[in-house]
Amino acid sequence: MTSTRVRMIHGLYEDGGKGSPSNPVKFKSQDFEKLRDSLLKEGGTFEDEMFPPTLDSLGTVEGLTAEELKEVEWLSPLDLNPDASFVVDGTSRFDFQQGQVGNCWFLSAIGVLTLHKSLIAQVVPQNQGFRENYTGIFHFRFWRYGKWVDVVIDDLLPTVRKVPLSVSSKSKKEFWAPLLEKAYAKVCGSYSDMIAGNSDEAFKDFTGGVSMNYTLSKSPPDLWDVMNRAVHSKAMMGCGTYGGEKGKEFSKKFDLVEGHAFGVTGVKQMQSQGETVNLVRVWNPWGEKEWNGDWSDKSDLWETVSNKERELYLKERNDGEFWIALEDFCTYFEEMDICCESPNFVDDDAACHWNCLQKEGRWEAGKSAGGPDYSTEEFWTNPQYRLTVKAVEGDYAGDRNVLLSLLQKPDEEFRSKVKYQAIGFNIFELPSEAPKGHLSSSFFQDKSPIKVSTFSQRRELIEFHSLELGEYLIVPCTYEPNKTSSFIITTYSKAEADME
Repeated sequence: MTSTRVRMIHGLYEDGGKGSPSNPVKFKSQDFEKLRDSLLKEGGTFEDEMFPPTLDSLGTVEGLTAEELKEVEWLSPLDLNPDASFVVDGTSRFDFQQGQVGNCWFLSAIGVLTLHKSLIAQVVPQNQGFRENYTGIFHFRFWRYGKWVDVVIDDLLPTVRKVPLSVSSKSKKEFWAPLLEKAYAKVCGSYSDMIAGNSDEAFKDFTGGVSMNYTLSKSPPDLWDVMNRAVHSKAMMGCGTYGGEKGKEFSKKFDLVEGHAFGVTGVKQMQSQGETVNLVRVWNPWGEKEWNGDWSDKSDLWETVSNKERELYLKERNDGEFWIALEDFCTYFEEMDICCESPNFVDDDAACHWNCLQKEGRWEAGKSAGGPDYSTEEFWTNPQYRLTVKAVEGDYAGDRNVLLSLLQKPDEEFRSKVKYQAIGFNIFELPSEAPKGHLSSSFFQDKSPIKVSTFSQRRELIEFHSLELGEYLIVPCTYEPNKTSSFIITTYSKAEADME
């Protein structure tokens, strides 16, 4: 991603370097242009040996009987519709709907992605189609653990009796979404490896940006301002409903799907009966089944707003999208994720230029995985990073001026087999006389951290901190000692900073 507000100083790539948006890494060493050119020269259509059209690539799909499994047939969009197109009149969240694969978290993120034309142009290269120089090969791009990757696929989609098992085209002729889903299934290991997840994972893989999670029952008092800033910052937003008994209760009462991921596609402030109402627009990737409470499509409350606003914002159609008041949103939805290329949406400092520093690291059992307790003899073996916060471009001392991200990078190829560790970090203030290099156990004997993070088993832990100008030691660690795992540590700072 490029931005005038976030500068990658010591990241894993420089602009134009390997793994950058303009020069992505070839996933599984497959070069789209070379493969396409070879196919054009030799004739024939592409069949991907790295993700073959077999049941192994499909995996186990819930609800699919043994008989239906025997009937699975991998077909090209041209087999399903001779008039198939890649994109028709631009990309939209209303182009597709979820299939039998339980990946609503991913599809809700695709729907939100369509609202951001520069982002979707990066993820979904547009110079592709089924007509001129057609060879059955497509490619898509994702941010994966510090680098952009280019993923090549063939166009064969899993079907039963010519009905797609995965994402389907609402118009029956537009296939960018099913092919995008297939590319991500390849990255995950199989279609079934996409089952269950959180929208922030897809947001991150579509942007490489900063993703913040909000528990809506404990939402900050300025949540509406945060969401407005997120919209103006062109952030991606998604939300999820409750599971369990509470989810069943809300589903029965308001027709909300329980334990389900939705996209947040807009916010709007309106005047109703002399009062200001904050409304959130939410979209169900099923393409149907909507909230039926206040401000839903059939709600009488729409008669209390101006004719102009009613005409602009009320769309009475069964498309999965609806409006809901912010108070109800925080009551009946469990959590929300916001992802943006910079953290500017979190506070009101929109003019801030964030500096981004990124490093890779690894915990090795018995070598460099000393656990979280700084009083133990093993703690010093954890990876250590020195962060120097400098006074440049304004003095941010005392402000929430540093965001720390700790992202786990699994060794496992198949997403469903990944088991994330509980991870966190300790932050120590370094005195001027602190020795250089990796600090030994003696340093920690009489030193206490100034900050200890929460520990999280999610893929990424993100926290904001207020750090005075000076030098700090950041020690990322697993909650249980002697766990082996790779990670990426990233700092976003309002003032210039160095990390080594």
